[in-house]
Amino acid sequence: MHSVKHRLLASSDGTAHQLISHHFGGEGHGKKIYIQAGLHADEIPGMLVALTVADKLQQLEQQGRLRCEVVLVNSANPIGLSQYVLGYAIGRFELASGRNFNRGFALLAPQIAEAVEGKLGANADANRAIIHEAWRDLLLAQPPRQAFDDLQRTLMLLSLDADIILDLHCSREAAVHLYTGEAIWPEVEPLARYLGARASLLAFDSGAQSFDEAHSLTWWQLRQHFGERFPIPHGSAAVTVEHRGQRDVSDELAQQDATAIIDYLTYCGAIDAPVTPLPPLTCAATPLGGSEQFYAPCAGILLHGVNPGAHVTVGQQMFVIVDTTDGTRTAIHSRTEGFFYMRRDVRYVRQGDPLGRVSGHEVIRSGNLLSA
Repeated sequence: MHSVKHRLLASSDGTAHQLISHHFGGEGHGKKIYIQAGLHADEIPGMLVALTVADKLQQLEQQGRLRCEVVLVNSANPIGLSQYVLGYAIGRFELASGRNFNRGFALLAPQIAEAVEGKLGANADANRAIIHEAWRDLLLAQPPRQAFDDLQRTLMLLSLDADIILDLHCSREAAVHLYTGEAIWPEVEPLARYLGARASLLAFDSGAQSFDEAHSLTWWQLRQHFGERFPIPHGSAAVTVEHRGQRDVSDELAQQDATAIIDYLTYCGAIDAPVTPLPPLTCAATPLGGSEQFYAPCAGILLHGVNPGAHVTVGQQMFVIVDTTDGTRTAIHSRTEGFFYMRRDVRYVRQGDPLGRVSGHEVIRSGNLLSA
């Protein structure tokens, strides 16, 4: 293993942040795997999982069992890690601008398509390499204006040519679940099995320009653009993995999830080891647009009636909100059958606050399908 420091633009005089990437295996040796955690810097479980994966990768590398190149960034947002307000970590949004660190990644498919026009041929692997080169050139040709932009560009430059991309996150209070592209679900499904995911949420375009979609959506758009003219591969299996809730931080859980990731990489041929048999799929994949999102119809004390990961039926009571002035109770019921995969961690809500989500098989939403 060797590590590389990537200095980011300074936010102000006398201050600067650096991103550190850890590299395992040989560059250009087999598949390339990219793993990052902590893009939302207050989501700690994924960072502990990434560190645990790094330990396992070091052992595998020493044993000569890596058949791949791995780039691992276990702390993908040094800017967010430095943000505290009155003792509370604010790692999801940049305080200076209010921008979400995992939103607004550059979607460059139209520019890439223009850059590679006349260069593609009948060989899918050669086309993939041509697209990688054009994509990298476009990113390098766009100088970042601020540290936020520099961080996003650096992460994309580290990952754009990876075969498998895992972006490790967590939710507020949640069961393990994941988000990925509908076109690449067959490649991602084994990971959902190994992780025991309680929801696998699919979309071609969530409307949020998240990190994983900056990869999967770009390749899908290129395939749509060129159609039958040239063979364009899926490019990368890019996944956002939600490692339960923010308080689910323990060595036991990290070891469990890290083992699942190593099992997945072994299944994909990236590690020289016996393949662990695929477990049953805990739940079928569902469209992200099929998730029912619950909102508070009034303000008050929030009581939860269902635990994350539970199967929910139509009409089941999910929440009760208790008015703090007269004790009036307002119940909220599900209109969807599916799995309750995440909920808020607060116990007092205002009218209109989001409360949680249940996966569903029928599309009921469109537009921006992710939260802010």
